[in-house]
Amino acid sequence: MEKLELKYGCNPHQKPACLTRKDGGDLPLRVLNGRPGYINFLDALNAWQLVRELREAAGLPAAASFKHVSPAGAALGLPLTAEDRRAFFVTGDEPLSPLACAYIRARGADRLCSYGDWAALSDVCDADTARYLKDEVSDGVIAPGYTPEALAILKTKKKGGYSIVAMDPAYVPPQQECKDVFGITFEQGRNFVRIDESLLGNIVTESRDLPESARRDMIVALITLKYTQSNSVCYVFDGQTIGVGAGQQSRIHCTRLAGTKADNWFLRRHPKVLSLPFREGIRRPDRDNAIDCYLSGEEQDALLAEGSWQQTFTARPGPLTAAEKRAYLSRVSGVTVGSDAFFPFGDNVERARRSGVSYIVQPGGSIRDDHVIAAADKYGITMCFTGLRLFHH
Repeated sequence: MEKLELKYGCNPHQKPACLTRKDGGDLPLRVLNGRPGYINFLDALNAWQLVRELREAAGLPAAASFKHVSPAGAALGLPLTAEDRRAFFVTGDEPLSPLACAYIRARGADRLCSYGDWAALSDVCDADTARYLKDEVSDGVIAPGYTPEALAILKTKKKGGYSIVAMDPAYVPPQQECKDVFGITFEQGRNFVRIDESLLGNIVTESRDLPESARRDMIVALITLKYTQSNSVCYVFDGQTIGVGAGQQSRIHCTRLAGTKADNWFLRRHPKVLSLPFREGIRRPDRDNAIDCYLSGEEQDALLAEGSWQQTFTARPGPLTAAEKRAYLSRVSGVTVGSDAFFPFGDNVERARRSGVSYIVQPGGSIRDDHVIAAADKYGITMCFTGLRLFHH
């Protein structure tokens, strides 16, 4: 039986720790560099499943940015706009590979939460992707392979200690999975359910408008939710997540949390944010923190206080007021929201539409489905019931 010894488990005092296969076979992965830990591998293996399924469903390279066993972001490899490049700190204007675009967009979903992420790539990592990853604070990456140039670039990261894992793309796990909790073994059939457009046929609202772009975004939402700790809600726009609410005990809190993240994703494109006068040499994480503070009420006041802004900016920027935020966000539309279980009340729809949601995909099955449908009809939202719950624990 192949065994990969780990430094420790979830915490330093949890020793010994290792990876093995229950069936005694060889591990379907290789560590090419660094020393990934227990949580790193939990992120890596969940993220790998997500990007592999996105790749199969959409036919495009896919990437994910994982933190604490949930995606901070996931995306398809669609081209970056000029605005994307500014918001995601992409220097230069040369074309980038689809895989690089996928990771840049995945990390750009929530750059603050992606700090110290585990990256997952559906395709062989190329030099474009490696160069962008090299300048981000990241713990490691998993991919089916690496070009020689990409591997050489990544091996220089973290003083040569960056964790690089190659995953066998042909590996298929057993049908049955098990988990140990308090010395008791849980067993269940693995969640091999296929997510594709066949799930989107049951449109329950008066609006039946469901363009191809919205269908694609629904698939992105559902596959992302399949690997997000429940309860979870996911906002998607233009082939990428823009807000993930994971592991909340209340569905409305998921919707609010993810909606706030989606709002911030759009506000990062506000002209005032894109033109913030950062001091030369400010690191990307510091810029991300400053932007997050700038978009927050009390934190904006502290950031712009006399004597504080000089540490970050070359000139004191004007505030972004609540009225300016509302006016900017009022123009947003075409956003898709997905939920891993049914919306129990119409308040989820009310909150979602404030973040420009035009399309909703959820399992349905609440005793108040009629109220939820009525809320969607009130705003002309198109909603699909999939009949498929996607809890993940």
